[in-house]
Amino acid sequence: MTDPIRVLIADDHEVVRDGLRMILEAEEGFEVVAEAPNGLEAVRLTLELRPHVVLMDLRMPGMDGLEAIERIRDKCPDVAVVILTTYNEDELMIRGLRAGARGYLLKDTNRQTLFDNLRAAARGEVMFLPQVLERLMRHATEATTPDRRPQGETTLTARELEVLAAVARGERSKEIAVALGISERTVKAHLASIYNKFGVDSRAAAIAVAAQRGLLAGPR
Repeated sequence: MTDPIRVLIADDHEVVRDGLRMILEAEEGFEVVAEAPNGLEAVRLTLELRPHVVLMDLRMPGMDGLEAIERIRDKCPDVAVVILTTYNEDELMIRGLRAGARGYLLKDTNRQTLFDNLRAAARGEVMFLPQVLERLMRHATEATTPDRRPQGETTLTARELEVLAAVARGERSKEIAVALGISERTVKAHLASIYNKFGVDSRAAAIAVAAQRGLLAGPR
């Protein structure tokens, strides 16, 4: 039997934490290992307990979720973070993904979507809802207007742009390899090159940077 996905819930509202705990513990394959009322406690408990996934609110007293994500990514890069917030703001979404989160969900999301995103994050994958991807693409389009186009940015190769676009559509390395007629190892090499050029270490962060720089084409 597969071990359950160990989840830490970080939210400053007790009623939200209680509700999430009940939802997750009622679903087979999840175990809530701790709850944190702020970012600082989330970082401390993550270091102590090493959960598979941290379900992170963004706006909390003391240390907010964005700073907590950055610290967790720095100290525990193997721990995945999924944002769950009430704030439907593009800038917060971009900043959260750049900080290293593997997903961005709003608190009105349904249970199955929550479960699917947590499972994907625990596997090391990135999963975007269609509306989140649409907003990323819109942000990318706006970023290419003459007055907002970044100057002097590192250039990606044509193949790297193809790989990046596929990643933004949620495709896995194996799927990208088949579609482009290259090996999965080559896909991973392209991703490593993209990460290095962008100064990031995750697919979500790379997508966020690409959106800010206007490098993503619209969905096919």
